[in-house]
Amino acid sequence: MAWDGKLKGWVAALVGTLFLAAGVTGADAGTPAPLDPPQKVRVAYVPIMKFATMYVAAGRGIFKKYGLDVDLEKVKSGTEAIAFLTQGSVDVGGIAIVTSLWNSWNRGLDIRVIAPGGLEPLKDSPTALLVATKSADKVKDIADLKGKKLAVAGGPGSGGEYLAAKALERAKLTIRDVELVNIGNPDIPAALQSGSVDAAIAGTPYSDQAVESGSAKVLATDLTPGLMTVAFVGSGKFIKERPEVAERFVLALTEAARMMQGADYLSKENIDAYMKYTATTEQALKKATPSVYDPNMEIPLKGLADVERVHRENGRTDYDTPIDLKKVVDTQFVDKAVADLGKAKN
Repeated sequence: MAWDGKLKGWVAALVGTLFLAAGVTGADAGTPAPLDPPQKVRVAYVPIMKFATMYVAAGRGIFKKYGLDVDLEKVKSGTEAIAFLTQGSVDVGGIAIVTSLWNSWNRGLDIRVIAPGGLEPLKDSPTALLVATKSADKVKDIADLKGKKLAVAGGPGSGGEYLAAKALERAKLTIRDVELVNIGNPDIPAALQSGSVDAAIAGTPYSDQAVESGSAKVLATDLTPGLMTVAFVGSGKFIKERPEVAERFVLALTEAARMMQGADYLSKENIDAYMKYTATTEQALKKATPSVYDPNMEIPLKGLADVERVHRENGRTDYDTPIDLKKVVDTQFVDKAVADLGKAKN
């Protein structure tokens, strides 16, 4: 009995050491078995790098590992993805948190944030306020944008408008001080090149394309440091009727995030996945500052509350009182993923 107790203690200590070496703390309850037969998951997503956990999960077979057959459909903006979600034609949206969602949540629409997208870096963010080279002599700082044309993807109440509002706040301007132009993300570099807009909010790879081609210059960056401006949103039907599928979808995202930390972010397998699902290039990926992909997939409520505040103060919501975030977020799948994989050290 004494030797048996010592052996158990030694094994426990060894297992703990292995978990620490992997950067994981806490007990691993064991990941769930793959679904058999594989289950279809339909996702509408904006093809930007903030959803890179999904690209890695798809490209490196993690979805397949858990018995998921994930169909990824590109859309031009989060507003378009929301329409698909409300129609029931997709299960998950990879989107910016737009006004139509806040209004829907306030009216009781059963759609929830189930996992975060990439968070804004604390510095050197890939999302930037760009000024068209043709307008650079007239627009030297943010205050000079007053009365100018500013392109954002998604139009009124979109994630692009939120970022524009955060940039304009720095010069004590609001969205009412500029002429907002709704242009899809892939079309922003061409709009800057032609001079049809004076400035634009763009993220990688589109911001990189505009700057590298000489069509635009960076006017401001780090617009929302450390905050969540995009998320994976699940329909209520998906969450309630197929929780075992939603659980494995978020688990795969979390596992992917842990394969993207440090130098692993630019592994060949990951780069291949990024390029398959976006228009980015290997050169752009190596040059740009990556978003933050939290290995524990924590949903930052502070950032969500700020997004809601800005849209509400801009008059884009159909209500005046701050919304209860319990109508917005469902953390059960992230919590389960961390319980299955163990808590990673940030």
